Amino acid sequence: MTDRRLKGVEMDKGRRRFLAASALAPLALAAGCSGPPPLTRVGGMLWIGSEPLFLARELGLYDANTLRLVEMPSNTANLMSLATGDVEAATLTLDEYLLAREGGLDVRAILVFDDSAGADVIMSRPGIERLEDLRGKRIGVDETAAGALMLVKSLEAAGLTPRDIVKLRITGDHQLRAYLAGKVDALVSWEPFATQLQAEGARRLYDSSHFPGLIVDTLVARTDALERSPDSFRQLLAGYFRALDYLHAAPDDAFRRMAPRLGVSPDKVRAALAGIRFMDLAANRGWLEEPSPGLVPAAGNVARIMVSAGLLRQSPTLAGLADPRFLPVSP
Repeated sequence: MTDRRLKGVEMDKGRRRFLAASALAPLALAAGCSGPPPLTRVGGMLWIGSEPLFLARELGLYDANTLRLVEMPSNTANLMSLATGDVEAATLTLDEYLLAREGGLDVRAILVFDDSAGADVIMSRPGIERLEDLRGKRIGVDETAAGALMLVKSLEAAGLTPRDIVKLRITGDHQLRAYLAGKVDALVSWEPFATQLQAEGARRLYDSSHFPGLIVDTLVARTDALERSPDSFRQLLAGYFRALDYLHAAPDDAFRRMAPRLGVSPDKVRAALAGIRFMDLAANRGWLEEPSPGLVPAAGNVARIMVSAGLLRQSPTLAGLADPRFLPVSP
């Protein structure tokens, strides 16, 4: 992280597109401000840690007239949809949330899903046995997502820099196709995509268990939407925690319900969840509530790493980072 050559090198096209979209977002909202939207839309991509949201939908815990979960093809699409106002809330990793703040979006974290403890992983072809073996190799990564941060930290652990590899921008929904086509030697992946890659012969080279607290997943909402539709967000979080309870109380049925959307078997859902540390309601209060919300020091640590790696120009303000008002009153 001390290599200042990283400054500017990692400012990828996806990031620039996001910042441009952020600048246009207020205009888009102004054009449609004649009345509140008919729905509160929540963007989410395939990620095992936020899957209880979709389990809640499967269990019938959401009113379709007021809440809609929008399935996104990639982290990039999810972030861009939040920036342009196509959704009122989105599932974002903490680093993506910081990128949104740097882009000028007025957003708040209203839920912390999990801390990744192995579910984010570098998958490699057989024959690549150590991180050091990535030198000169083609590595696929979605650079507007946690993958970029995961790659920087993994290369640092190997004594490598981004200049020592060939980096290819590949979003999660295209990872398996790129691997099968022989276009990459390794991928910065996550569940359920990592399990899909493993079924095709890829091996788990390194994972997020080496970086506790680095990849934290949040639910982030536009501040204007929170003020406009508070009951919808209370319904959203109440349903989420009920689904999380159901996952613990009836795991076999929950895995069966989650498997089709994730594209893996129920047994693979169980295995993938081993790399996730879910945050229950009590933990969320600790992460979000004043006077000392745990999200703030975690965000400060991630921001320092991102600035050092050139993934952020500067650390955005951490004031008003969390909003606990929509958490259920009781477990």
